[in-house]
Amino acid sequence: MFKNNFLKFAKRYLTIIILFVCSFINAQEAPKNFQNPILPGFNPDPSICRVGDDYYMVTSSFCWYPGIPIYHSKDLVNWELVGHGITRPEQLNFNGVKDKNGIWAVTIRYHSGLFYLITTCSDCSGNFYITAKNPAGPWSDPVWLKDAVGIDPSLMWDDNDKCYYSGNSWDFKKSWPGQCAIWTQELDLKQQKLVGEKKILTYGYANNAGYAESPHIYKINGDYLLIAAEGGTDMYHSITAHHSSSILESFKADKINPVLSHRQLGKDYPIQAVGHGDLVQTQNGDWWAVVLGKRLVDGQVPLSRETFLCKVNFENGTPIFNPGHGKVLLEQERPNLPWTPVKKEPFRDEFSLDSLALKWHTVRTPKEKWYSLDKGFLTLKLRPQVVDSLVNASMLIQRTSHFQFSASTKLNFKTSKENEQAGLIIYRTNESYYMLMKEKARIVLIRKFNGKKEIIAEAPYTKPEVYFNVKADKLDLQFSFGESLDHMNTIGNIQSLVVISESTVNKFNGTGIGLYATSNGQITKTKASFDWFEYKY
Repeated sequence: MFKNNFLKFAKRYLTIIILFVCSFINAQEAPKNFQNPILPGFNPDPSICRVGDDYYMVTSSFCWYPGIPIYHSKDLVNWELVGHGITRPEQLNFNGVKDKNGIWAVTIRYHSGLFYLITTCSDCSGNFYITAKNPAGPWSDPVWLKDAVGIDPSLMWDDNDKCYYSGNSWDFKKSWPGQCAIWTQELDLKQQKLVGEKKILTYGYANNAGYAESPHIYKINGDYLLIAAEGGTDMYHSITAHHSSSILESFKADKINPVLSHRQLGKDYPIQAVGHGDLVQTQNGDWWAVVLGKRLVDGQVPLSRETFLCKVNFENGTPIFNPGHGKVLLEQERPNLPWTPVKKEPFRDEFSLDSLALKWHTVRTPKEKWYSLDKGFLTLKLRPQVVDSLVNASMLIQRTSHFQFSASTKLNFKTSKENEQAGLIIYRTNESYYMLMKEKARIVLIRKFNGKKEIIAEAPYTKPEVYFNVKADKLDLQFSFGESLDHMNTIGNIQSLVVISESTVNKFNGTGIGLYATSNGQITKTKASFDWFEYKY
């Protein structure tokens, strides 16, 4: 009772403080510059559209559920997560799908009062689109396009109101390694299928171009511009431009290609793998691009692929990215749009609402409700499922978005069984993670790296309540536990975030941090309750 009354009191005054702070921020003079990335942490393959003076952006989500995060902004710099495209288990089943597969390269578009999301579900039935009147949802069930070969689909509407699908394909006899084709075909939205002639537009900008993908077609000043990603999504990633006077004719490669890449800057440049972009024109007539990139820290990429913003000018039809620089910048002059900051998420989630905040995700599709929110606690059922398998386990995570952060939680968990565990997890894939877990009579620190799982430290502990903490500083991790936040004990040596950084195992998707509970293969009625979770940076 005391906690409930206190939470109501705290929530009321927190609301007042937030309103005051927001008013204060809005009253301040708008900054001249902005900082990249605009979506830090696990946010690859960005796509963007504008409706009036509102901007909406989506990124790839792979096996995370809810899937397809949808962000909103008024100024292209400040973004707020407003919903997801995949929110119902009947829409998609990610179970059995590897962490690097699932939702790849979503495109968001708006036409005649309807929003469209079109994407690939790798290893789960191919290409589909969904629609909604409100980008926050709800979104429709998927419309699967059985004849749409390849990946990375996109949509555009021509002046005659015909809708054209574009994507990539490798289903042909290749003339060089890594050769892919960009193709287009009319999409009949009433029949919900591709119709008419399928036309290959380009194989890339050169006769040895590799992995042409992620196409977007725009009609600008009467001519068609195709931008695509090439070179793969690692160091040789890039954006290329192609032109045509007809959407159903071959496109000619721009002479400047690639129009954006960091491949020429060397392997030690702090922003790597720049590519996979989408263009948007502001209500003022200016052009901007959102692109993906990787930030290096001590030669590693612990935050995976992120979303960056850069200015675009056109010269004789060629898109010039950040004129005078030709690369993505960590800081530059912001767009000429009204400065519109969004409400910041509180560091600590008290679990005092009726539903989880949008930032929380599980991995793969849940088939049952295994968590509950009640009286300020988040309670997880211990289930047989484990994160080592390609199933939906009792795990809730949010994106890690900073090179320096601290994450803490208060756990109430008691068990008499050796197989039951609950605690804190940093998760990249079922092959790579850290766990700090409470068991029957001890605390254990577990690491799985490239498939090898081991207990790297342990300490006796029998009390039902425990505080967990992990601090990250670039690539260094230090775990600790204790009976209170004022009396924490480190466990294990300083660990390395190389475990969850980009590698041949940790590929495409990104990292989350959060809460996990399991009975490791056995059925039980045991539950674990978390009082709060805090992520500070």
